[in-house]
Amino acid sequence: MNRNQIKMEAEKLRDAGYSYNMICKHIGAAKSTLSNWFRDRPFTPNKEVLKRIQYGPIKSAEKSHNKKVREIQELKQVGIREVGTLSERDIWLLGLGLYIGEGTKAFENIRIINSDPAVIKLAVKWFKKICGLADENITVTLHIYPDNNLEECINFWSEVTQLPRRNFRKTQIDVRQNKSKIKRNKLPYGTAHIAAISGGVKEKGVQLYRRMDGWMLGALSQI
Repeated sequence: MNRNQIKMEAEKLRDAGYSYNMICKHIGAAKSTLSNWFRDRPFTPNKEVLKRIQYGPIKSAEKSHNKKVREIQELKQVGIREVGTLSERDIWLLGLGLYIGEGTKAFENIRIINSDPAVIKLAVKWFKKICGLADENITVTLHIYPDNNLEECINFWSEVTQLPRRNFRKTQIDVRQNKSKIKRNKLPYGTAHIAAISGGVKEKGVQLYRRMDGWMLGALSQI
């Protein structure tokens, strides 16, 4: 099974009331991985779990976990309300912050790199809405691992970016032998590199980069 299939199977078992230890034995995932996946997921132990563990402690753990889940969900909703509706200027500054943190700053290349689909969606929206780029001015290069399925990765990122396959450049496959398997398994679709190309129009290439450089200077100089 690939990582997504493992996660789906783990979700079924967790929702069926199985403990982390029992799920680990069944699918081979690390306990820390399960904890990360299900920290926001309510849990009710099934009869088999209750038989294996004393009823009092497991019920107490269940109550504590579900209380934490409710608190997390409530605070997330508070945060969503606090953000409110983003204006165009909000999106401009949000994308600029993303570029400051995740964008290239050398050789007048415009590129944002990330593995989070929501972040990549923001990058594409920012490129189009704020930077004035069209589909033909945006390319995608994937960096994946040997255990990633290339076709699945391309289809996934094409769906995320809403860009056609012709916008995808040659995929880079990390074949380093010393690369941590733990880190590799955390990126089921690899990393997407979203880049701007001018198509021969300076306003969408080198001139845009220099304007963006000014945006960064203008923002950071006020901090």
